[in-house]
Amino acid sequence: MILLAKVGIGIGATLAFTACWVFHEGVIRVDVDESCSGGSHVHFWVPATAVSAGLRLAPGRCLRQAAEQSRPYLPVLREISKELEKYPNAELLDVHSSSDHVRLAMRNGRLYLDAVTDTDNVHISFPMETLRDVADRLEDAAPGI
Repeated sequence: MILLAKVGIGIGATLAFTACWVFHEGVIRVDVDESCSGGSHVHFWVPATAVSAGLRLAPGRCLRQAAEQSRPYLPVLREISKELEKYPNAELLDVHSSSDHVRLAMRNGRLYLDAVTDTDNVHISFPMETLRDVADRLEDAAPGI
């Protein structure tokens, strides 16, 4: 009976450690709501670690192709990811019109994009660490930048 308890504690500790590791970078959140009739509602949360792992597991040819296509933008992406980390809480963009509102902000090291119109609501947030990791991986796949 004691052996069974020890095995249970070991499995529980392993699951807790795994969950902490998976979510250590944070969560990417995407919420999309269409207000029109028959509109779709998409809400999903993905551990940011999944992006890092996906970039490591992606076939080299696919990663090289993505790096080649994004080559002109990689230096800008790299600098943006570095500089935005200096402003963990900042309002970057806030645009209002009669029916639309777009907001881009940094809060606690996460980038938030909120776009609200008469028919759609889009809310996206992700940790800046994820953007930096994507820039690093694409730069590694496209040498010479």
